[in-house]
Amino acid sequence: MPERNEVLWNVLLNGYAQLGNGKAVLKLFSLMVEWEHKLNRFTLSTVLKGCAKSGHLKEGKLLHSVAIKTGQEVDEFVASCLVDMYSKCGMTGYALQVFKRIKDPDLVTWSAMISGLDQQGCSHDAAELYKAMVLAGVRPNQYIFSSLVSAATSMGDLRFGKTIHAYISKYEMEDDMLVSNALIMMYMKHGQLQDAPRIFYQMLVEGFNPNMYTFIDILRSCSSLSDVHFGRQVHTHIIKNCNDSNDFVRTALIDMYAKGRCIEDAVAVFNRLVDRDLFTWTTMIDGYAKTNQPEMALKHFVDMQSEGVKPNEFTIASCLNACSHMATLEGGQQLHSMVVKAGHTGDIIVATAITDMYGKCGCLEDAEANFKYMVLRDAVSWNTIIAVYAYHSQGENALQAYRMMIEKGFLPDEATFLSILSVCSNMGLVEEGKKHFESMSKVYGITPTLEHYACVVNILSRAGQFDEVEAFIKEQKLSTHALIWETVLGACKLHGNLDLGETAARKLFELQPKEDSAYIFLSNIFASKGRWDDVQKIRVLMSEEGIKKEPGCSWVGVDGQVHVFVSQDGSHPKTEQIYAKLQDLKQRLSFSGYIPKTENVLHNISSREKIEHLWHHSERLALGLALISASPGMPIRIFKNLRICEDCHEVMKVISYVTSREIVIRDFKRFHHFKLGSCSCQDSW
Repeated sequence: MPERNEVLWNVLLNGYAQLGNGKAVLKLFSLMVEWEHKLNRFTLSTVLKGCAKSGHLKEGKLLHSVAIKTGQEVDEFVASCLVDMYSKCGMTGYALQVFKRIKDPDLVTWSAMISGLDQQGCSHDAAELYKAMVLAGVRPNQYIFSSLVSAATSMGDLRFGKTIHAYISKYEMEDDMLVSNALIMMYMKHGQLQDAPRIFYQMLVEGFNPNMYTFIDILRSCSSLSDVHFGRQVHTHIIKNCNDSNDFVRTALIDMYAKGRCIEDAVAVFNRLVDRDLFTWTTMIDGYAKTNQPEMALKHFVDMQSEGVKPNEFTIASCLNACSHMATLEGGQQLHSMVVKAGHTGDIIVATAITDMYGKCGCLEDAEANFKYMVLRDAVSWNTIIAVYAYHSQGENALQAYRMMIEKGFLPDEATFLSILSVCSNMGLVEEGKKHFESMSKVYGITPTLEHYACVVNILSRAGQFDEVEAFIKEQKLSTHALIWETVLGACKLHGNLDLGETAARKLFELQPKEDSAYIFLSNIFASKGRWDDVQKIRVLMSEEGIKKEPGCSWVGVDGQVHVFVSQDGSHPKTEQIYAKLQDLKQRLSFSGYIPKTENVLHNISSREKIEHLWHHSERLALGLALISASPGMPIRIFKNLRICEDCHEVMKVISYVTSREIVIRDFKRFHHFKLGSCSCQDSW
């Protein structure tokens, strides 16, 4: 064009600004200045809009200087654009300074300022500014209301949120999609699930079709609350609205189902995904890890990389978590090597996951070393090492780590106290346990959960203080909780307290009639007292109720493969060699003075049969395989789903002495490190 006036320049500037092409706006503006065209309010406001959309703060500040020099900063139109630019660039302080100099801000300016404050986490300031707007007589729009609802959500102030909801109803804006989405998010994040569906259904009744962003926001709330029930209803509407083919919606569905522990539903959606990104793969891996399917988690980790998707620190942390559940040391070590190569050793989440993995795989020294080399530590890191020490019966180290955590300025939480109270129970520290329990609420303002009360019951009952146990249960009104009576019953078995044991068992029969633990514990108590008629009655009762005892099993890793055994197992290909090895050990132990504790065999059979039965317990079969297969001198690590029996515990101590081998066994309670004839639990488990 031979001639270009200011109007034409502004039109083209505005076109680029509308597209969000900030670079083109600034380039064109530079040419305009170079050719000495007049810069009016429309030019400055348009370029400021371009800076706002593209986040060019430096150029926006230069334009602010130009506005001051040309006297246009006082222009309400330009000032409004400055407020918007600073707000969207995250400089709410500058935005407020400009806003306060505007004599009569219009609705757009109020909206930009309130929205900016909300987006930058200044929720209280946003609420205060809204009050000032109401006093100024300005009618709010849907953008202001959505920002205010978001601010109420961030503040955790449901009362303020409901007040804003009342204003929304007053101005008849509940049917606006932006406002409705914000309200649904607020009510769901505050646990007010009865209000969220009502608003969602109201949107549908009013004839509004939710878009993909509505569905994604609602599903995210369902994920954070693990509310699969409402999530399924939303999924139904997604299908009805033909949004189930959208990959962004599918990803949100996968996240919702995975976090709600409905992994089969997550898999169904995952298999229909066209583009599987890193977030989706990580969600699936984490879902499998948290639903005790570590093999599938590691399989997906391999599949992800075969599709060319590189893992990040969150993916690796989830895989390490899977190795912890599976107790696969070799896989965990490979992941640790990958972390080192990828340069993720400084990541606090990954480093903590490595500490946890080594701890749960029985490598206490490696867990300690990794924790000590961590550059950064948070409360979760400290909780992890405290839990590792507690799990490995290293009570003094756990208490010392707890004291160091406090000294470093980290506040303990519910998880911290679960570990500390467990340590006090194992070490018989009754008074110290009471002191820590009281400090939860009095010092740190933490409300004890049922698990914490159960720990106190365990501390008292393991110390044989049964009168105090009964008084505590009555005082804290805990008699309706099965976990409490399970704890009492376990201690009654330990101390042979038949009267209270029967009471605890009867309570459990009422509270959990289909659970096998109460029947087994009571049967064991009767058997230890030689009351075989009562044992038979319990077995008949179990049969009538259709209750089966969970079979004990043990597993051990040999040459990268996991081998599983049950008691009296004869299915392994090397059964003959295993039994021969155990027979050899049996003879060697008899010379060392070992006497089988046949009272641990709770069957009415001969003493000879009891001895044979003991020697073919699942952990001994796993040990036999390890001894004929593993390299000499290497620690043997065995994992068991139930508590190790007293005789097997004694046998492992003696075998560790006569073979000069370290044996590590993890039962469902804790780790036992057998070395040179002694155990790390000091025979108290």
